[in-house]
Amino acid sequence: MLTVDLPKTFDSKSAEERWFQKWIDLGYFKADPAREGKVFSVVIPPPNITGQLHLGHALNVSLQDIIVRTRRMQGYNTLWLPGTDHAGIATQNAVEKNLAKDGKDRHLLGRDAFVDRVWQWRATYGDRIMNQLRRLGASCDWSRERFTLDPGLSRAVTKVFVDLYKQGLIYRAKRLINWCPRCETALSDLEVDHKDVAGSLWYIRYPLADATGSITIATTRPETMLGDTAVAVNPGDERYQPYVGKTIRLPLMGREIKIIADAAIDREFGTGALKVTPAHDPVDFELGKRHGLEQIAVLDGKARMNENAGAYRGLSREDARKQIVKDLEQAELLEKIEPYKHAVGVCSRCDTIVEPMLSEQWFMRTREMADRAIEAVRKGDTTFHPKFWENTFFSWLENIHDWCISRQLWWGHRIPAYRCARCEHLIVAAERPSRCPQCEGSDIIQDDDVLDTWFSSGLWPMSTLGWPDDTPELRRYYPTSLLLTGFDIIFFWVARMMMLGLELTDQVPFKDVYITPLVRDELGKKMTKSKGNVVDPLDLMEQYGADAVRFTLAQLAAQGRDVILSHDRFAASRAFANKIWNAARFVMMNLDGAPAPIAKVEIPKLGLAERWILSRLDGTIREVSRAIDAYEFNIAAMKLYQFIWHEFCDWYIELSKEPLKAGGERQVAARWLLVNVFDKMLRLLHPFMPFVTEEIWQVIRPYLDEPNLAAHLPIAKYPEVSVTNPLSAAEETAMNHCIEATEAINSLRSLLGWHPGQRVTVVINAGDATGASEFETWRSYATALAKLETVKVGKSSGDRAVFSHLAWADVGVDAPEGYDFQVARQKLQKQLDEVGKHAAQHEARLNDSRFMTKADPEARVEVAQRFESLQAQRKLLSEQLRQLEERA
Repeated sequence: MLTVDLPKTFDSKSAEERWFQKWIDLGYFKADPAREGKVFSVVIPPPNITGQLHLGHALNVSLQDIIVRTRRMQGYNTLWLPGTDHAGIATQNAVEKNLAKDGKDRHLLGRDAFVDRVWQWRATYGDRIMNQLRRLGASCDWSRERFTLDPGLSRAVTKVFVDLYKQGLIYRAKRLINWCPRCETALSDLEVDHKDVAGSLWYIRYPLADATGSITIATTRPETMLGDTAVAVNPGDERYQPYVGKTIRLPLMGREIKIIADAAIDREFGTGALKVTPAHDPVDFELGKRHGLEQIAVLDGKARMNENAGAYRGLSREDARKQIVKDLEQAELLEKIEPYKHAVGVCSRCDTIVEPMLSEQWFMRTREMADRAIEAVRKGDTTFHPKFWENTFFSWLENIHDWCISRQLWWGHRIPAYRCARCEHLIVAAERPSRCPQCEGSDIIQDDDVLDTWFSSGLWPMSTLGWPDDTPELRRYYPTSLLLTGFDIIFFWVARMMMLGLELTDQVPFKDVYITPLVRDELGKKMTKSKGNVVDPLDLMEQYGADAVRFTLAQLAAQGRDVILSHDRFAASRAFANKIWNAARFVMMNLDGAPAPIAKVEIPKLGLAERWILSRLDGTIREVSRAIDAYEFNIAAMKLYQFIWHEFCDWYIELSKEPLKAGGERQVAARWLLVNVFDKMLRLLHPFMPFVTEEIWQVIRPYLDEPNLAAHLPIAKYPEVSVTNPLSAAEETAMNHCIEATEAINSLRSLLGWHPGQRVTVVINAGDATGASEFETWRSYATALAKLETVKVGKSSGDRAVFSHLAWADVGVDAPEGYDFQVARQKLQKQLDEVGKHAAQHEARLNDSRFMTKADPEARVEVAQRFESLQAQRKLLSEQLRQLEERA
């Protein structure tokens, strides 16, 4: 026999530190490819080494941990592999900013010294976010942590580049790309954000070379006119048909350029005549290729005017624009200026306006790879959850362009391409060649560029498992079972992993893709530092505990809906943990003197209430398991909350008090049932709230009569549904009626002003003999739960009873002596009128198109929430008033 006393309150911080380290020390999270059993494998989306844990990470990792812990308990051979991304541009920017504080820059240090400095940064900050994920309880195999610049992963990157180059899928070409003048590197289309700006439309006269007139063009970028090589008009535009084939003298430069016709020209924009600058505009670049136009670049890598800009050389693009406009005015070539709002591309990392730049870069052909990825999803080899994200995936891949994979950075995987200084021969090889194969020259220079971060990340599910080597891990755990990630990197990462995975292994890299919702604040606003509404998960864990943070995020993670957070939600989850803790204290206090373990009790010998809670436990196991299999984390959390808080704590614990006091066989049965239901309940809840469940399970564990019982919850067997239902359909109906009647009685008690401890007289008009007979099976339960003095079945108690009408019976409670129905009705009516007035005001605002258009999003959300609350109050008051009016 044991005597165990749980503390009055749960110390979450102590439990988190103690249990997580214990689980790590015992190796519970380590994967073993040699172990038998079904496989469930996940690779973590690698956060940047510049990262700080935010709520998006917390949501993503909490949901991954829920399903990984569930599968581990279900006996799967489970691998959850953690790691971080070197994050080329982001990390280089962070280190450069750090250097700038000391008045230094990377060019002063030189490439090797700067890269050494970044490695020092990684040593200092690289593990920060991984440690924060441990604090959250992430049950990864931490012995397998990977980094995208690890030697093995770097070898995989090099092999892919070399192999794809030899196959003609990677090539070098001079094309128009996105260029960030601040980061001084090429960007992919996905790394460019677009925002509307208030600009101008300058109308400039371009004189004809024969001095017979001029053509006016409209442009938003006068500074690029220095690189014009043609003026284009639509061949169907009658205004300009006589000019096609003539030449124009380019203002400020004096160079003669042709007037050409092209059907792509929009006759409605500006004047219908377009200046063509193939080296500085993507539309002009394509137009220039069709017409064989010269490509003249007038900007350098810092967006300053270069040697081709004549007198404007050395000016920034902004200063050049001002000077060019001024010079055009002086030459009387500026016809007019109009305000014009248009979209500009900005670097997603530093918000600098991106420059379309003609540059020689490395590209990867993507069309055939994209088609294979589309086909794999259409066939169901990979499934998105929610499914509508497949359309986003398809849309981007169907319109994909070749991927610019080179970046002009110093931090990252350096491109394995070399040039012979003597003959300029290009060599792509896994190792630096000692001599040029063409001229035998020994002066070999490696390409300065590095690969786009997403190139190495695209190999993550394979390279982390040892690819290209044939490792036990790769054979056992690839393809992975699940990718859980945000919608914002479907293009950056998900699509590229699909393309490269299929190209290199002929298999999809993951079978399911769960797209997490966006986390917003309580007013529905996206969380950003600029808005000051960012919530730090570490602060939340300090305040509420990791269990409460995890459970809240799971509750709110409805597929296809944004997560709306508030402190009330976290406080409610903390209250839930406290409810479980207090229930555990009740159970342990009632085990004093009980044998350990408690021998199993035969189910048929249990009472109705005991068999009912076992039946509800089975239902909860079934519903939670199904929801997790479908990645419906919010539904699983809701089912657990409903069972634990209401069915177990509110109903069964109350019903157990009488048999626990009775002694004998009834006490033995109640003890066994409390312990065993609590055990299964904790196992179900453990993936969601690992720390409080382990703390409680350890004190309950000695009372469990189970062969080969696990030492700790992470490796305990996940609950399964009983073979036979312990409850008949009639008995289940009876208990449902008991609960409905008790809730109705307690609501009427409150309405009539009965003190919680006072006993009341109740009337149940069941309507037929069957209903009256059924009532006898649960009379004792209702008497205890609702504190009944007497119960009259099938009889009226006169004018002092107020009734609640249920589907199967009318349930009434006698009013206290001296209760004034008229005064009570008047009071309720006054409350109802007041609530109705406020509800109508809020409804009018929601129906006011001016308010809905002009009001801040916060104000609209606040009004909608208040209206919803008022509606609920009005419904309750109306029902209470109806009940009282029946006594009029």
